[in-house]
Amino acid sequence: MASSNTLTQQQKPERSLSPWQIARKKFFHNKLAMISSFFIILVTALSFAAPFLGPFLSPIPDVSRVNIGSMNIPPNGEHILGTDKSGRDVLTRLLYGGRISLVVGFSATLMVITLGTLVGSIAGFFGGFVDNLLMRFTDFVLNFPFLVFVIVLNTILRDTIDGVSVLIIVIGVLSWGGVARLVRSKILAEKENEYVLAALSIGCSPLKVIRKHLLPNVISTIIVQATLIFASMIVVEAALSYLGFGVPQSIPSWGNMLSSANEPDVLQGKPWIWMPPALVLTATILSINFIGEGLKDALNPKSLR
Repeated sequence: MASSNTLTQQQKPERSLSPWQIARKKFFHNKLAMISSFFIILVTALSFAAPFLGPFLSPIPDVSRVNIGSMNIPPNGEHILGTDKSGRDVLTRLLYGGRISLVVGFSATLMVITLGTLVGSIAGFFGGFVDNLLMRFTDFVLNFPFLVFVIVLNTILRDTIDGVSVLIIVIGVLSWGGVARLVRSKILAEKENEYVLAALSIGCSPLKVIRKHLLPNVISTIIVQATLIFASMIVVEAALSYLGFGVPQSIPSWGNMLSSANEPDVLQGKPWIWMPPALVLTATILSINFIGEGLKDALNPKSLR
């Protein structure tokens, strides 16, 4: 009798997990993705806590005031990462700069994902004339001269609108084309399924079908794409700020800190000025990409078993 009960317990099927539970379990078992997630959380927490940590980390917590008596000091007990050519503490500017770079990257990513998902889902669902019109507009956006538009818009609006807001809007408006194409292709494949036809046959509106039935089935692809775009947006901000067309020089960012490497004496003789933002920026980009790869593997439909 006991053996029969044991056999019955062994043959009892295990509780099935939902696809999201399986994905979460796979992601948590990805060591590289988890280490990268911890690093991103740490960098974000330190960056946004910069106003509170500044007075404890440096005797010069002001990131914008020029201090002639503290110019180009190498790392020491008072200034852990030294000071720059204007006498400002490098560690404090690194934390404040991380806050600006992360905010620009996240805000631009949110705008890109929102616009791309909206245009791609409408084009993929309705097809025909609507699809052709939106895709031709998407082609126009993809072929638009990005750098020229950034320079012109920054020149016109820098004195009327906050420079960071201008940068976020310009990057977001000109970068959603790839997401729109990706979402459109996924929607085109999903809308041929029977559950979509059943929803339309009972009188569901197109907006409800897209929101309730189609987008939940492509959200995993959008999430993975968002992580990769987040990394690229941080790179774009750093590159534009390095060239002088991004975040205003009065506001610290990782790109603005890297612009100091343009000077040969700083590049060769004062590595403590440009190397910390370069290392943190590189580590952040790599961590976000590792998180994206972990999400891609965890949300892969072929592995959700």
